[in-house]
Amino acid sequence: TRQFPNAMLHWEDFGAGNAHRILQRYADSICTFNDDIQGTAAVVLAAVLAAVRLTGMPLPQHRVVVFGAGTAGVGIADIVRQAMAHDGLPADEAYGRFYSFNSRGLIVEDGEGIRDYQQPYARSRAEVDGWDVADPHRVSLAEVVRQVKPTILIGTSAQPGAFNAEVVEAMAQGCDRPIIMPLSNPTSRSEANPADLLEWTDGRALIATGSPYGTMRHAEVYHTIAQANNALIFPGLGMGVSVVRAKRVSDEMIYAAAAALAGLVNEYRPGASLLPSMNDLRLVSATVAMAVAKAAENQGLARTPMANPINDIYQRMWKPEYPRLEVLSAED
Repeated sequence: TRQFPNAMLHWEDFGAGNAHRILQRYADSICTFNDDIQGTAAVVLAAVLAAVRLTGMPLPQHRVVVFGAGTAGVGIADIVRQAMAHDGLPADEAYGRFYSFNSRGLIVEDGEGIRDYQQPYARSRAEVDGWDVADPHRVSLAEVVRQVKPTILIGTSAQPGAFNAEVVEAMAQGCDRPIIMPLSNPTSRSEANPADLLEWTDGRALIATGSPYGTMRHAEVYHTIAQANNALIFPGLGMGVSVVRAKRVSDEMIYAAAAALAGLVNEYRPGASLLPSMNDLRLVSATVAMAVAKAAENQGLARTPMANPINDIYQRMWKPEYPRLEVLSAED
């Protein structure tokens, strides 16, 4: 803060016990951003927003299961919950739309090993005791899916195969277009293979993954599987902050980044990706930067407001221009 008072601090790869604590400590006083929490959350929210448009069901009506409520999982829950509130759902009701898991199963208020940042998502003991489950103190994913009929299933558990046929088929029975996002990577840690998800839902699943899978065919439709890569968010966010020299990174700026990313999705082709391609990263980053900078201005967080937004953004983008090398002959 003394040497570089206008810098943005980008936190990366901090453990679950420190990531949320550090972010909460500094978020309101300095310009800081945790990519594992906020970057992951923003790109997943963008995919969720694109998928929700396809379902036709407003976001506040969705029921969300977060399988793996660690640093990334709770960050995703937080931003999706804030998006629900942005759409008019009261805060206490928004928390009630989420069912989160740690290593001991569904997080319930009297359970063991609950971290502070997980506590707001704990279900009440009275609610769970009324369910038909084998052990109310260790409720499984399959039991929760059958009980609450979620419409969005997010995996950040690093437990390969956790989204098995039993879980996915039960989910597909409860909603027409299940939104399923096995986000753990590499592929050996993924909760499910997209090909299986398409098979178990008869091609109805809306999918985003943490690892690249490309295009898959089911029946007569080619499905482009979206990769929820943080690179779709953090370069543009950092540039937007830099262009206006934002005082801090607010929740509204993160939401603006996600909404801008979702706005680039072409959801009209059957099987289209829920996120833009990484091949379009320069366009994506410029679009995200514009949205972030404008959000900072609207909140009074910009030290140097933009005079000409499009020009200001593109003038700050590095252009990969390489010198031409000529090979000289031995005679030369």
